[in-house]
Amino acid sequence: MEDLKNVLIVKLSALGDVIHALPVSYAIKETFPDAKVTWVVEPPSLSLLEMNPCVDKIILFKKKDFRTLKGFMKEFFPFKHELQEQSYDAVLDLQGLFKSAAIAFFAKSNIKLGICNMREMSDKISKPVVGQNAQGHIVERYLDTARAMGCVVNKITFPIQIPVEQSEKARAIMEHAGIREGNPYVVFAVGANWVNKRWPTENFAELGDWFYQLAVIPVLIGSGDLDEQISKEIESKMEIPPINLVNRTNIPQLAHVIRSSRLIIGGDTGPVHLGAALGVRTIMLMGPTNFERNGAFGQLQNVIEVERPCKGCWKRFCPKKEICLEKIPVKFVEDKIKSMG
Repeated sequence: MEDLKNVLIVKLSALGDVIHALPVSYAIKETFPDAKVTWVVEPPSLSLLEMNPCVDKIILFKKKDFRTLKGFMKEFFPFKHELQEQSYDAVLDLQGLFKSAAIAFFAKSNIKLGICNMREMSDKISKPVVGQNAQGHIVERYLDTARAMGCVVNKITFPIQIPVEQSEKARAIMEHAGIREGNPYVVFAVGANWVNKRWPTENFAELGDWFYQLAVIPVLIGSGDLDEQISKEIESKMEIPPINLVNRTNIPQLAHVIRSSRLIIGGDTGPVHLGAALGVRTIMLMGPTNFERNGAFGQLQNVIEVERPCKGCWKRFCPKKEICLEKIPVKFVEDKIKSMG
């Protein structure tokens, strides 16, 4: 395409997935600096996109409100109106599901492209781009859609700018919790949406005690009631309690906490991918998902995979009823940290 003036990106939900798509917006601006980038996203990842200087307009898709007839009738027409306020030179469906296909369908554009592995009939609305990275990392698969529009991807950049006021609030939260400016600390992302993506609490506790021996403070992060419960279990199993910031920060503040750390450790989950995107040293513990597709981008050498023949099964729950990541001992992680220098 010779010139792009308006591009719509549809990437809706999970924090980690939206992070993986961020370089697409940078690639568009890198090649077409005057292009207006509009992004449709769901509420949980809104604040992440608000930190992206490459996005000019955000359209909020409140999926939960569409689940009832009353909610659908209330939300659909205002959403459709906002979506169709302008025509787009191209629409990129980076979700590849029915809900994103429905959004792409109503968007006014003659060019609608999607990722290589479209599902739920979404390939009937947007043309799948099977590029050179169709079997590679998900970040590169998303970027193949940008390349198909004529974007020259000279460098892969995650455009994230943490607002100064949010960094200041994060510093205040950390100081109140017991971390003074300059104290070395590491971040433990204790939870994950899939039960078999979670490292056992006793392993986190043992690793936390090991870090204290090195005069490095372990800091727990996460959100929701389950992560709160997990963090309390870790606290109870440690000789010295860690700093617990679970449910204490919003996404921009969390980004500051992670960015200022020495290292982030956890499963295949959003905050760990955020660490990799921010350029923080990242150790990702992986079992049911494939490291070549989903590992910490740019740091695949720091991924520790479970030693099981069934790794990469892509199942949310283990059919063998085993705790997948318990097969990754604490010593493996300690050895990886030592090798990183």
